[in-house]
Amino acid sequence: MKLTLHSAWRASAPYRVRIGLNLKGLAYEVAPVDLVHSQHHEAAYVALNAQRLLPTLEVDGRALTQSLAILEWLDETVPEPRLLPADPFDRAVVRAMAEIVACDIHPLNNLRILRALTGLGVEEPARNAWATRWITDGFTALEPMVAKHGRGFAFGDAPGLADCCLVPQIYNAERFKVDLTPFPAIRAVAARAAEHPTIAAAHPNLQPDALHA
Repeated sequence: MKLTLHSAWRASAPYRVRIGLNLKGLAYEVAPVDLVHSQHHEAAYVALNAQRLLPTLEVDGRALTQSLAILEWLDETVPEPRLLPADPFDRAVVRAMAEIVACDIHPLNNLRILRALTGLGVEEPARNAWATRWITDGFTALEPMVAKHGRGFAFGDAPGLADCCLVPQIYNAERFKVDLTPFPAIRAVAARAAEHPTIAAAHPNLQPDALHA
């Protein structure tokens, strides 16, 4: 199986998929897409992903889009190690945790939204305050869930789907200088993830298109 991940070094959604691929132990090629210079709007990429978003995972030449759909496809095709728990109730909890990040936090502070705010005349301090607000709201919801269900990682004692989403969002929170003091359970997950070699290998600074270390 040949896997090619169309990715941007600092973008959250490809970061999630890199973690998932690494946890599954799968080899893949990274095809960098320069979001800053709008390479995702070029015809060659639009032919793969009509939504003009990242990531796209090519599997033997067939394209998959949307990070959560890709991660669930990985779990269905490469069952071990699991990204989702075996118990249906636990799976629903993990999906809820992942969707707080993927649906409620990240879409409000990604590049296209920040560019739209800029286009409306919103200056950088206010854009940063906007991002901080939604990250803080989401982490406020996630913190008790991680505290209840986590045993080293976001859910249980092994990394899974929730961590694939949470770790990149923690990276974003640090970029926006969000105060993480109120979120000790989330901070503990971040520290544990940083020590996990396959998660650490997905870090933006280690990607081929990274702009700085």
